[in-house]
Amino acid sequence: MLTADLARSRTTDDEVQPLFIDSSEERYRETARELIDLFDVHLGEPKGDLEDEIDELTVANTDYKIIQGLAKLLRDESEFETMTPVEPREIRQRLFEKANEQYPIVRQPTLGEDTQKLEVYSSVADKLGISLEECYTGMYADLERNKRLVRFGNRVHEEYATDESGSSTTQLTGQSDDRYREDDITVGWLLDRYNLALAQAVLYDATEMRIRVWDHFGTVFSYVKLFGLMHRIYPIDAEGERVAGTDRADGYEAVLDGPASLFSQTRKYGIRLANFLPALPLCDRWEMEAAIADDDAVSRTRTLALDHTDSLSSHYSTGDEFDSDVERTLASKWERANTEWELVREDDVLDLGEEVMLPDFAVEHPDGRRALLEIVGFWTPEYLDEKLSKIRDADVDNLVVAVSERLDCAEEDFGDTADRVLWFKSGIHVYDVVELVEEHAVEVSAAQ
Repeated sequence: MLTADLARSRTTDDEVQPLFIDSSEERYRETARELIDLFDVHLGEPKGDLEDEIDELTVANTDYKIIQGLAKLLRDESEFETMTPVEPREIRQRLFEKANEQYPIVRQPTLGEDTQKLEVYSSVADKLGISLEECYTGMYADLERNKRLVRFGNRVHEEYATDESGSSTTQLTGQSDDRYREDDITVGWLLDRYNLALAQAVLYDATEMRIRVWDHFGTVFSYVKLFGLMHRIYPIDAEGERVAGTDRADGYEAVLDGPASLFSQTRKYGIRLANFLPALPLCDRWEMEAAIADDDAVSRTRTLALDHTDSLSSHYSTGDEFDSDVERTLASKWERANTEWELVREDDVLDLGEEVMLPDFAVEHPDGRRALLEIVGFWTPEYLDEKLSKIRDADVDNLVVAVSERLDCAEEDFGDTADRVLWFKSGIHVYDVVELVEEHAVEVSAAQ
């Protein structure tokens, strides 16, 4: 993400608005292209050389913050490493010890200084088993400017590629994870990412965020949980007005805040909110309002408002993949089964107070009956305890649960929900689920 000094926004008395750039404008596309080319060309080269060339671009271009901002996002997708066959500290120690033997401390250099210096380097290089050049460049190879660009996006320098310790450079949220794996870096990707980063930078000082989403509920709330955001959830209708129950919901409103927003850790919590923001553009329809703390007035806030019309693009995963083979197999079986009941993936949100529960599937009948299906497959004991607690707390009459017989749990662990449990061995049979759903589904259309 961008650092605060690279943020660009406009403020009025009540509002703050990021200064988005037009990603179709040729001057921005040309700048992005030049920067990507620079990183490509400097793969394997010292970081200092790359930084010097980035600085030269700012001399000929007045958009200093934009250039440095774009460069910052590219650095986030890069990895710089100390590359030397021997630790620089070891080389320095050997060189200083050798020089101390041949160079008594004198006030004036001698005519033989250059020759003696070469002898010192040659002697140390021979003892360490490295070349003279490796000895010379390796002496300060661990300084930040001398570190080498070893990864840029999916490209890896050939010397580093042989290093078995290599790791992903994708640092989209400050932590590498397969869930955020990035595609190749392009001009379009960089400019879209820049606009999103401008909005994220405003959120560093956020104390609260209020969101409304009308689709992709499972994806959005999985990111709420991932970033550890305290929340309150309310079902809403198509116009965004709160309604009495989830059965009548067209979407959900969530207020994201927490204890940190009440004390001095406002910016720390704001960074979490900033990390969450890219989850919203995964939705087709969404709205967001955030309260931004004013640096000059402790009790005053301004409003940042964004929605799906702002053309922001997300680099996060939609999480369309199934969580387990059991889910994937059931969905596949369902497509071939002869039943009027339809299986729908994660589209409901059950608010449990400090947490939410996202049932794996909803099972819907054309006549309006509907049930929720949660699969409890292969879990560690800790996860199993948490899952059972959630199921008991959910207290939803039309929630049915498929549970693996291999798990260390029994019927009594499910309390009042025991009659809605379907036990399975290696896989779930479609018609067993249909039979259970027929018994516990509720008339959603009638309730509306």
